[in-house]
Amino acid sequence: MIFVEGEISNFSTPASGHWYFTLKDSKAQLRSAMFRGSNRKIRFVPRNGLQVVVRGRISLYEGRGEFQMIAEFIEEAGDGALRRAYETLKNQLETEGLFSADLKKQLPTLPKHLAIITSPTGAAIRDVLQILKRRFPAMAVSIIPVQVQGEESIQQIVEALSLANRPFANLYGDFDAILLTRGGGSLEDLWSFNTEPVARAIAASSIPVISAIGHETDTTIADFVADFRAPTPSAAAEILSPDSESWMRHFLQIENSLHRYASQLQERLSSNLVHLRRRLRHPGQRIQDWYQRLDDLEARLASSYRHYLANLNFDNLELRLKSAMNQTISTAKHRLNAQSKAADPSRLLAEIHTQSLVVNHLSQSLIHQSKLASSSAAHRLGSLSVRLDSVSPLGTLSRGYAIVTKDEKVIKNTGVLKLGDKVETRLSRGGFKSEIIEIEES
Repeated sequence: MIFVEGEISNFSTPASGHWYFTLKDSKAQLRSAMFRGSNRKIRFVPRNGLQVVVRGRISLYEGRGEFQMIAEFIEEAGDGALRRAYETLKNQLETEGLFSADLKKQLPTLPKHLAIITSPTGAAIRDVLQILKRRFPAMAVSIIPVQVQGEESIQQIVEALSLANRPFANLYGDFDAILLTRGGGSLEDLWSFNTEPVARAIAASSIPVISAIGHETDTTIADFVADFRAPTPSAAAEILSPDSESWMRHFLQIENSLHRYASQLQERLSSNLVHLRRRLRHPGQRIQDWYQRLDDLEARLASSYRHYLANLNFDNLELRLKSAMNQTISTAKHRLNAQSKAADPSRLLAEIHTQSLVVNHLSQSLIHQSKLASSSAAHRLGSLSVRLDSVSPLGTLSRGYAIVTKDEKVIKNTGVLKLGDKVETRLSRGGFKSEIIEIEES
């Protein structure tokens, strides 16, 4: 890639859209061509006699057997030196890594305090403030005034970036975003933003920097170093400020969601309250339930006790009671004998007398209880005997009835009999055998 400076001559624009011209100075000339795909990017139309700087490459045109320059970019000669300085610094900083995406800081979603470094009288600041006020008037904005072109502008921009990174003890707090902006202009007008001090000051900022320098087609070194590049100042204001109407819609959606949740929660709690009220019972009713349960347990206990008495074997109950009493007395005597060896004789006699009274009392109580149990059992046995006798076949026979059997099976009707059958008849006392000689149907 080479740069050639010279005067344009023999400039022609055929129907194809390509440009053909000759670059010359007082000593030499160079045929040149700029094809349509490249010349579309040029913002001016070259003319004969115009001094320009052309960037391109040398090629051989075989049709004439001549060397020519294939131009890729062309600019007026006044900007040529600046353009070369621009390319040199750009390559240097890019090599150092100042343009690396890893160094880019994330812009805040909603800046609370925005610093704008620009000229306070330019058209750019008016557009930015107007958009910020329309979209999100709650954002705090502080303007740090600087010159945006001229010899003093470079130092002012560097100092403004340093100032924006200092802690601020004021109502709005520290800055959380910096907008570096100015309106459009020529390469020379924008040169302050293509200098090394400004580029390094942007890279050194701990606060995210968004650059919006000139028009969309203008690209400065500040754009490459900044954390984010906006095509225009107005676009930067759009990017930095959230849409208040969109936020209000979002807040309304959240509010509606909270209302729905609160209503659902209230309905659920009301339903639970109704359910708990239905389950809640008066303490008096619970006491009545416990009284009823107590009566039921008492009845079951009495029934179990009667069942226990009904299944007792009263024949040997008295013997068992006497055996238990004798065992108790024997155990007590052994304990008394064991204690009498170490006890005081007087206290031992008193204790023996007391224990004897207890034993006699227990003995009398056991005898009394055994008699009561025996009497109750005898009475129950008599009652059961009477009931058994009332349903006994023998009792039926004693009242004049008889039981007729055939082959040890009781005859209940004449349908099972035939003439000549042998049957047995059982009476209350004794019985007899007979033969069927006649059958009467009922």
